[in-house]
Amino acid sequence: MLSKFFKLEQNGTNLKTELLAGVTTFLTMVYIVIVNPIILSSTGVPFETVFMATIIAAVVGTLWMGLFANYPIAIAPGMGLNAYFAFSVVGGQADVSYQVAFGAVFIAGILFVILSLTPFREKLIEAIPVNLKLGITAGIGLFIAFIGLRMTGIIVAHEENLVGLGDLHSPPVLLALVGLAITLVLMVLNVHGALFFGMIATGIIAIFTGQLKITGVVEAPGAPEWFIFGNPIMAFTDMIQYGLYAVVFSFLLVTLFDTTGTMVGVAEQAGLMKGKKMPRARQALLADSVATTVGAIFGTSPTSAYIESSSGVATGGRTGLTSVVVAILFLVSMFFGPLVGAVSGLSAITAPTLIIVGSLMIGAVGKIDWSEFDEAFPAFLIILSMPLTSSIATGIALGFITYPLLKVVKGKWREVHPLLYLFAVLFFYQLAFLPHA
Repeated sequence: MLSKFFKLEQNGTNLKTELLAGVTTFLTMVYIVIVNPIILSSTGVPFETVFMATIIAAVVGTLWMGLFANYPIAIAPGMGLNAYFAFSVVGGQADVSYQVAFGAVFIAGILFVILSLTPFREKLIEAIPVNLKLGITAGIGLFIAFIGLRMTGIIVAHEENLVGLGDLHSPPVLLALVGLAITLVLMVLNVHGALFFGMIATGIIAIFTGQLKITGVVEAPGAPEWFIFGNPIMAFTDMIQYGLYAVVFSFLLVTLFDTTGTMVGVAEQAGLMKGKKMPRARQALLADSVATTVGAIFGTSPTSAYIESSSGVATGGRTGLTSVVVAILFLVSMFFGPLVGAVSGLSAITAPTLIIVGSLMIGAVGKIDWSEFDEAFPAFLIILSMPLTSSIATGIALGFITYPLLKVVKGKWREVHPLLYLFAVLFFYQLAFLPHA
């Protein structure tokens, strides 16, 4: 039944592989159920409220992705967007309450849904040049690896050069390096599910070395709060009263391209792209639109497709069954708050997976046409800027701006899809005049 519904055989996978892939993706991104509430609770939102909202948004978006789009891509509140919400909207230039800010997210979510129901976002995927898509894949790979290195302290902040080598003798770094070594050995030996088993082995070592302490396991979840911003009419009224048009636009633009870029990158890695087209793109793009809207109702910032989904793809995940497994585990995590908090609080367990997945995704660089500078440089800029700015959307923005500019200068302006010109202008406006996520 499951094999037929998710078309496992047609996609060259099986039930065991999809289950392993789902668990692997979940373990690499489960940190969001702790990190997101920590960031958003700084605005005054109760931690428990955001904890529940984070899980609800992740379950709704990821289930939609799995059941209707049949893609191994997980959805959850986006990192970067939550910081923008907390420090730029509520505590920054907009200076509004978190209730009003959630109303702005809700409006952005409604706009996402409308756009996703039209051919616009599908056309956008088709309009992205091949070399930019490859650059997005490679850039996401570097970004993932950078996150893994930074989370464990293998690389740290440096006064003169921004980043530098961390203390290799510290317990977290040693644990991450041992976990990386174990996982690499399993990968080289072609052990099926090497990334997942690498995390299990690292977790066991962490328990014996005293770095992973589990003080509690099960705890009943609290009841979620509905319409934290009041009601839909109040959300639109507040947007007009506080002039939050730029905030809604920023949420819309960043999430649109963050998610689109991640979906294209992961789909490309999984071999699911059909030329320039992403099959079932509308259903896939609706997943994050609906999740953003639902998440705002319960109290969380905009959702996005998660780059950590690539870890499940690297394990062999090729269908929506991977996403369904992720959604179920998020639902289960609602009852295991203490355990989830303990595991997600030790990044050394999941960091090796992120680093290895980054190495797999960087392979897209070899497919870029480096012989044509007007094709190569925008892709290079995307690859470089994603990890250095800690933003997938910023990398895409810089690529979208430079690509049409170089084509115009070279007299190849007819080769550029009209949508690229439109978004080059929008991205320039967003980077130049609006606060960044």
